[in-house]
Amino acid sequence: PWFQTLPHPHFLAGPQIVLSVYGPDFFGHDVVRGYGAVHVPFIPGRHKRTIAMFVPESSSRLQQLTSWFTGRRPEFTDPRVVAQGEGREVTRVRSQGFVTISFNVM
Repeated sequence: PWFQTLPHPHFLAGPQIVLSVYGPDFFGHDVVRGYGAVHVPFIPGRHKRTIAMFVPESSSRLQQLTSWFTGRRPEFTDPRVVAQGEGREVTRVRSQGFVTISFNVM
């Protein structure tokens, strides 16, 4: 699924596309495979963007082990967290590859 956010009134970066990628784990549970965000350019035309994806990590080894057994891995409850920088500096994340998207701006 993707999610569009509008910028803060004091920030002129424009709207963003937020990606949440899910897939099955070893046990068949749907788990988050990555989150990412990219700003939509204002210039009309076809654009291609590569988005760095990341996943949140548990803060302790015990939580990692528990989440692996239960199939409930850490994930964001609100996709807007991905688009905002506020509060993310205290979130532990791991890089999870890249997604390339292409879109048209009119």
